Amino acid sequence: MKELSLNVLDIAENSVKAGAKLIRILLEETEDTLKMTVADNGCGMREEIVRGVMDPFYTTRTTRKVGLGIPFLKLAAEQTGGYVNVTSRHESEYPDTHGTETVALFYKNHIDFTPMGDIISTVTTLIQGSPDIDFEFRHDSKDFHVLLDTRQMREILGADIPLNDPEILVWIAQYLKDQY
Repeated sequence: MKELSLNVLDIAENSVKAGAKLIRILLEETEDTLKMTVADNGCGMREEIVRGVMDPFYTTRTTRKVGLGIPFLKLAAEQTGGYVNVTSRHESEYPDTHGTETVALFYKNHIDFTPMGDIISTVTTLIQGSPDIDFEFRHDSKDFHVLLDTRQMREILGADIPLNDPEILVWIAQYLKDQY
């Protein structure tokens, strides 16, 4: 993928399909690194599936025989000297603490570092497509701290205003842009 924000979108969409009620997207930047974490409380994966997600020829989908999202993310991270780690706890074994966490570390000064891309549109698109799921988005660096938590928005807006209302989506995009 040409932008890391598309990887975030891909992983978060997997979280949506896994029945997550809360998806956390955390970007932590230092001068040299970018650590990207997407964590959810979805149904989780069994150990054999977690081992297979790094393999481009392994997928649980029935519409195609390959799953390239995580393998491409892994390749992008490793090309910079970084890594990808996927951990998961399946709901059958962990009924109260199930979910999946994907962590990717990139070295930003490497020539093969993939740019972040339009993370604001990614977060807005996720909320628009899954307005009943809560998202916590944080992007921390020495220059800025960006935070959006839909749980706080729901408290303020109440139950009558959906998060995918066009005016709310415009506000979300502007709110994120202002923090950057």
